[in-house]
Amino acid sequence: MADESLERRLTALEERVSRLEAEPQTQRDEVFWALEGLRRRLTGPGQVLFTGALNLPTGERYEWQQGAETDRLLAADWPEGAASLAALGHPVRLTLLRAVLCGTRSAAELQEAAGLHTTGQLYHHLKQLTATGWLQAEGRGHYQVPAGKVVPLLIVLSAVVPTSNRTTGE
Repeated sequence: MADESLERRLTALEERVSRLEAEPQTQRDEVFWALEGLRRRLTGPGQVLFTGALNLPTGERYEWQQGAETDRLLAADWPEGAASLAALGHPVRLTLLRAVLCGTRSAAELQEAAGLHTTGQLYHHLKQLTATGWLQAEGRGHYQVPAGKVVPLLIVLSAVVPTSNRTTGE
């Protein structure tokens, strides 16, 4: 009888310890669900993955992902990306990109949205964005962010624009 009671208590204790040990991993899996999926697929020294699925205010839907192996990324020619990053480094250009993503597509509307006084100023900024691929002309003075740039643009901005949904890990 005493052995049966001791065995029951020991079993209950083992189950409780098992649940307690599993909790942090379960919580981590819920917070880092994308990271956990990436870890299961890793075969090399590491990888950076970014992905997104979104609906813009215009009703357009985008789903996208890109990965880069760490060793290839570290060996890549980083200065090649300088012009593309520089194009994003001006407040007017960021305003133009946000306006386009939110549905403002014509040059006249973009000039107004950015608060620019001359078309020369507008076209200077549009030229920088189109030359680096962040915008493309649709014709007749209308612009769009190419489908393959929507999620990467929002990822770059999510790295630098303060939001309340930050998750950090070890």
